[in-house]
Amino acid sequence: MEAKSVLPRVWDVPDEIRSRLGATVGRQRAMTADGHLLLVVHVPPKPDELGRQGRFLWRKPDGTWTSNDLGGGTQVVGKHLDQFAKAIEDCDGMEQQASRAEEYLAVLERLAPLQRSARNLYGVLQEARQLCPDDRDLINFRDRAYEIERAAELLQTETNNSLQLFMAKRAEEQAKASRRMAVSAHRLNILAAFFFPVAALSGILGVNLVHGYEAFRAPIPFLGFVAVSAMLGLVLACFVAASRRD
Repeated sequence: MEAKSVLPRVWDVPDEIRSRLGATVGRQRAMTADGHLLLVVHVPPKPDELGRQGRFLWRKPDGTWTSNDLGGGTQVVGKHLDQFAKAIEDCDGMEQQASRAEEYLAVLERLAPLQRSARNLYGVLQEARQLCPDDRDLINFRDRAYEIERAAELLQTETNNSLQLFMAKRAEEQAKASRRMAVSAHRLNILAAFFFPVAALSGILGVNLVHGYEAFRAPIPFLGFVAVSAMLGLVLACFVAASRRD
């Protein structure tokens, strides 16, 4: 029984090439036989995509190209590279708009498989260039693949740097906030220590001084007491909050 091939059955590729392919696409690679060149590449991976969707670019001995999903013509490889360039451009736009750690991480999650796939694609085209030294178009395809892989690498580095800078700023802000809280707690402890003996002795001895307001008309003394307490509380709050200006 004939082994199942991932190549289109209508393609008249040598059996030597078909025999080197399994039931799945596998890694990106280039293979040649009898003047035929087959590039096994991956479609630009999408976010949260575990597997890799394969694509086959077939160069016939007469120099014409065809593919399993991008049609035919000399620009088949160029169309494949355009998809990678567009995906990396979209990641660059996401990085420009990112302002939170989650957004930077989303860019890195999207970019990491693209960068790996683009690097392997460059290796495939370099190998194809060596297998078909007379094809000048492969030089241009290889050079463009290098530019794409380099752009992905630079964008990944830039995104990592932006994420680290963001995290450093947040850590500095948290450190400043912790210092303000420590200063405020220290001031409150000083106030508590200052008034603790008075409060303790008053509670133990049951101090109840005659101040003359017992017989005054209610509720004027009570309202005055509340107003004075609120003013003193406001002064105390301003004193404690002064650590922010420090």
